[in-house]
Amino acid sequence: MDRAIYTAMGAANAALSRQAVTANNLANTSTNGFRAQIAAYRAIPVHGPSVETRTMVAASTPWSDDTMGAINPTGRDLDVALPQNGWLAVQLPDGSEGYTKDGNIEVDAEGTLRVRGMPLMGDGGVVTVPPQAKLTIAPDGTITALGAGDEPTAVAQVGRLKMVNASPALLKNGDDGLFHVADPTTPATLPADANLKLMPGMLEGSNASPMKSMVEMIATARGFDMNMKVITTVDDNEKSANQLLSAG
Repeated sequence: MDRAIYTAMGAANAALSRQAVTANNLANTSTNGFRAQIAAYRAIPVHGPSVETRTMVAASTPWSDDTMGAINPTGRDLDVALPQNGWLAVQLPDGSEGYTKDGNIEVDAEGTLRVRGMPLMGDGGVVTVPPQAKLTIAPDGTITALGAGDEPTAVAQVGRLKMVNASPALLKNGDDGLFHVADPTTPATLPADANLKLMPGMLEGSNASPMKSMVEMIATARGFDMNMKVITTVDDNEKSANQLLSAG
């Protein structure tokens, strides 16, 4: 009977992990450029001195739904949306790069462009702009600035966004909400792609569906309850069998 307990226990543990992934997707249905995570599991045998007749459930390699979210116009000069395999590069605290589809760009007090609080990378490093300047981003990522009180003809190029072209298989979703190079044997910094074109004044929304996430949460919760009932039933049967053996 312990085989049934192993099976139900593994399924219940997988349900808890799947519920966490679903809850994260539901919480990010309004996050710009969010890619819904997909939970995958596989059965593995339990090794031991006896015959390998028991299995447990283990998380398989996680990945994300690579479909694009809805592209919504914002009318804001510093909002950008990227094509399917286009990503913005940001600088991580350790100096390496992460990649995001979130094109909601902000300017801090020092003139550094940031996304989600992290410095935005350009062709020559972190992008900085003159303070109080009116910024415009062209489809090729070129950033131009017009100082306060300057003539319209005084527009100057101050940098260019670093956009990388990476297929979903090349990147993995990190716990920090950014994407990172999945293969540790490849360089962690991807090269810029000069052929990519972005959409100024647009933002890509999340591709996570709140309705789908709610249905998955309900189904997962019911599955967890059923597995716990299996464990309880098997335990009761074992107690009854032990009582019969003791009486005999």
